[in-house]
Amino acid sequence: MTTAISPKKAVVLLSGGLDSTTCLAICKEAGFVPYAISFRYGQRHAIELDRARQIAIDAQVAKHVIVNLDLGGFGGSALTDLNLNVPKHDSADQLGNDIPLTYVPARNTVFLSYALAWAEVLGAQDIYIGVNALDYSGYPDCRPEYIRAFETMANLATKSGVQGNRLIIHAPLITWTKSQIIRKGIELGVDYSKTLSCYDPDSEGNPCKHCDSCLLRARGFEQNAMSDPTW
Repeated sequence: MTTAISPKKAVVLLSGGLDSTTCLAICKEAGFVPYAISFRYGQRHAIELDRARQIAIDAQVAKHVIVNLDLGGFGGSALTDLNLNVPKHDSADQLGNDIPLTYVPARNTVFLSYALAWAEVLGAQDIYIGVNALDYSGYPDCRPEYIRAFETMANLATKSGVQGNRLIIHAPLITWTKSQIIRKGIELGVDYSKTLSCYDPDSEGNPCKHCDSCLLRARGFEQNAMSDPTW
């Protein structure tokens, strides 16, 4: 009698946005049982967590946890400090190459550390994160060298890693354009009307249409001859 092999577990960082939702779909396509983790970290667009909850339900993740943090207590970012305005533009072509005011200091390091802790408890050796180094807003913690460095650290700093159960940080979108990400998501049946990427949405979750994230997202849909279903 053949013993069935249990599917492998993976922790997926899920914000409720376009990239993380696509990343979750890719994780499932790869055959993993996903465990989703989201963060309430003092972000002005915390309404994204409502989307994350519904996306997790629709994707039938094994478990979804929302971690409460207070990165807003430090300030330093337009996403966590209401005294700073989210930069707005009329076109994605106006976006510069400098690290923008929406960068949240050490955010992905904090998030991945929590995901790492949960993965070790679950006995999971895989973490999925939807960072992107092409159509992104210049964040240093969205680059391939950062992901490689964190993976190295993770395997040095955990019981699982030092015992030979190597942990892998999957960043499947990291070299894709926003257009390619959307195309893959559509192929996997992602309903982008349920996602929220805006940094400064209104109280109903409607996008501002002028922040970096909105403009990059809209350009990705345009390059696929589509309109953003949330606009």
